Amino acid sequence: MLNDEKTSLENDSKEFNPEKEGLIESLKTTMTEHKKMHEAYHEQKKLFKSLPKYDRKLLKGIMKGPGKIMILWLISKGRVHGYEIMTQLQGDSPVGDKLKTPSPSKIYPILHDLEKNGLIEGTWEYHGKRKVKYYEINSEGINTLSRIRNLNKCRGKTKLLEEFMKDMFFKEE
Repeated sequence: MLNDEKTSLENDSKEFNPEKEGLIESLKTTMTEHKKMHEAYHEQKKLFKSLPKYDRKLLKGIMKGPGKIMILWLISKGRVHGYEIMTQLQGDSPVGDKLKTPSPSKIYPILHDLEKNGLIEGTWEYHGKRKVKYYEINSEGINTLSRIRNLNKCRGKTKLLEEFMKDMFFKEE
């Protein structure tokens, strides 16, 4: 089916139309990027499966517990509800679907604690017959994130956690 659509696009593109040409090139670029991301995802899955069992366990431990700071940081990016946080954490996992979406029993206690301690504010809204609670960061939450960021500056030149994260998760070999 994809080949039929591609042929149809190519046949349509024989008539010169600058707007259509730009759209076709944009679609080709998007399809190429999507294919690369898809291949990288499957490569990551293979790599994860090839790891020794204990290595997989260590990696899952890191990715499983995002902690309060990461959830507070996610909320600082924009108004969000608990399920969105769970799916964002799942979607950004370097091991893809090998990890379960963080469960409500992990996420909601963190949200309630952040709210109880005055870092975020939740408001209920109706979506049809359903009530959904949206969370937003407040000024105290912003100040907390700022103080945490500034801790890194106070540690001097070592920056061990930053070095660890870069080396383990972002370094190209």
